[in-house]
Amino acid sequence: EKAHIPAGYSYLKYNDFRINPEHPPLIKSFSSLPLLFMDLNFPYTSENWQHNQEAPRWWVQFDLGNEFLYQSDNDPRAMILWSRIPMIILLLILAWFVFKWTREIGGNLAGILSLALFSFSPTMIAHGNLVTTDVGAALGTFLATYFWLKFLKNPETKNVLLASLFLGIGLLFKFSIVLLIPFFIIITIIYALISAPKERVKTLFRYTSLSLLIGIIAVVFVIWPVYIAHNYNQPIEQQIRDTRTDLAPNPMPPARDLVYQMTEIEHVRHLGQYFRGLLMATQRTGFGNTVYFLGEMSAEGWWYYFPLIYLMKEPIALNLLTILVLLTVAFIFLRKKKKIATLSRVLQNNFVIFSLLIFIAIYWAAALVGNLNIGIRHLIPILPFVYLILAVAIKKILTEIESWKCKKHFVSVIIILFAWYAFSSLATFPHYIPYYNELSGGTNKGYLHAVDSNYCWGQDFYRLIDFIEEKEIDEIYIDYFGGEDPNYWLPGRHQRFDPKDVTENENQEIVFKANQEKLTGWLAVSVNHLMGGTGTPIDGFDQETGYYNWIIDKEPVARAGKSIFIYYIN
Repeated sequence: EKAHIPAGYSYLKYNDFRINPEHPPLIKSFSSLPLLFMDLNFPYTSENWQHNQEAPRWWVQFDLGNEFLYQSDNDPRAMILWSRIPMIILLLILAWFVFKWTREIGGNLAGILSLALFSFSPTMIAHGNLVTTDVGAALGTFLATYFWLKFLKNPETKNVLLASLFLGIGLLFKFSIVLLIPFFIIITIIYALISAPKERVKTLFRYTSLSLLIGIIAVVFVIWPVYIAHNYNQPIEQQIRDTRTDLAPNPMPPARDLVYQMTEIEHVRHLGQYFRGLLMATQRTGFGNTVYFLGEMSAEGWWYYFPLIYLMKEPIALNLLTILVLLTVAFIFLRKKKKIATLSRVLQNNFVIFSLLIFIAIYWAAALVGNLNIGIRHLIPILPFVYLILAVAIKKILTEIESWKCKKHFVSVIIILFAWYAFSSLATFPHYIPYYNELSGGTNKGYLHAVDSNYCWGQDFYRLIDFIEEKEIDEIYIDYFGGEDPNYWLPGRHQRFDPKDVTENENQEIVFKANQEKLTGWLAVSVNHLMGGTGTPIDGFDQETGYYNWIIDKEPVARAGKSIFIYYIN
C-alpha cells in the first residue's frame, strides 16, 4: 500500500507514471480517487519523486510513500482509510457478479451457495480491503471471462465490443491476467470445433478473426488511451532511462529491445510503458523472492509451495467440500456412463464449467513453475471460479440423485460443511490475514509454516501502539515488517532493532556487537522477520540466517494482534 497509494495519487494528480510501473494503473488510480478531494501535500520536490539519479532505485517508490504518508503533514490514517474504501467497493462488485453468474448457470440456490463461499472466505476478507491488485485481478479475470464466453455463444457486435472492453480492463488491473490470452485461445478453438462440426474450418476462421479484432480493440482503444492519460507528463528522457535500467536483466532480449524502441517514439512510448511493466512482472516472477517456508529459506521457490499453502490457508470445510463434489460427480458419471452422449455434446452442455476448469489448470500451472512464492493472495483470481463451480455442481448433484434418502444425507453433509466453513471464518475475526485452518495450527500457530502475506503484513502495528500506551512503555526496540512508520507514531520512544547487531557472549547473554552492552528491555518483532531469522537456507541461498535463533524458544510476554511478538529481555 505504501507504494500503491502515492503511485495512484500521482497518476491522477500529475499524469505521470514514473512510480510503480510494474503494476498497471487502474486499481491504484481507483483507490486514490477519494484522495483528490483531500487537501494533501505531495512531496513533488523530493528526490524520490524527481528521480534524477542515473541509476533509479526500485525501492524509491516505498521511500516516496513514506514521505507522502508520514512526512508531508498529511493524516496517514485518513489517507489509508479512504484509499481502501474503493477496494471494498470492487470486492462487493465481485461478490455480486459471482452470485449473478452462478445464478444464471445453476439457479438461485447455486447463486446463494457461491455467494456464501465468497462472503465467508478468509482470503477474500483478508485482502479485499487492501490497496493491492489481487482482488482487482480476480474481478478483471471474472468479468473478462464472463464476457468472452458471451461472445463465443453469440458473436454479435455488442458482445465483441464488450469482450474487448473487459479484456482491456482486466489487463489494466494486473499483469498476471495476461494468462487470459492463452486461456481464451484454447477455449475459442475448442468452442469453434464443437459448435459447428460440419463447418469447422469456416467457424474456426471466423472466431479467430474476431478474437484478433477483440485483442486489437483492447490494446488500441482501452489499454493505450489509459496509459496515455496516466503518463503524458512524464519526461520521455526519464522514461527511456528508467526503462533501460529496469529491463536490463530481463531474460528475453527480443521483447526487451522492442520495448526500448517503443519507448523512444513519442506517441508509442505510453504503450511501451505497459509492456515495460509486463516484462518487469514476468522477470520478477522468474527471479523469485526470498521466502520462509516450512523451516527453510530460499529465493528460488518450491514447486509444492502453492498446493500446500492452498490446503493450509483455505478452510478445511472448503477442501472437504471440493473432495465430496469431485467424488460424487465421478460416481454419478461412472454410474451413468452408458447414457452419456458424445464428448462434443457434453462439452457443449457444460462449456462454461469446462472453460473455468481450463483457466484454473492454466493458472495453477503458472503458479507451480513460477518462483514468486509470497502468499495465498496470488491464487485469489481462481477462487471465484472455484466457488462458482462447486455451487453449480452441488445443484446438479441434487437434481441427479434419485433416492430421497441419499439426497437427504447429501444435503445434511453440505449443510454441515457450510456451517463449519462459516464458523471457521467468523472464529478468526478480526485476524484474517494470519488465518490458517485448524489442521495447520490455526491462526495462532500458522506462522510456523509460512509468513509474509500469509501471516504477517504489518497489519498489527496499531495494536502494538495500543500495547505500548497501555503499558506506558517509554522505550522499546522494534523490528517491524510493514508499511507503517514507527518514527511517526512513536517519536523518541523506540529504537530500530537489527538482530544482526547482537550476538551471544560467553555467559550466554545477548549483547550488542559494537560495545558488548547487554540487550535489555522491551522488544517487538514482526514474525516475518523472526521466522526469516531462523530458517535453514537451501538451494544455494547465500544470505545470512540464524540471527534470531537465540529468541525463537523464548515465550513472548504478549502479541500485538497475531503477527508482532513482544518480549521483555532482562
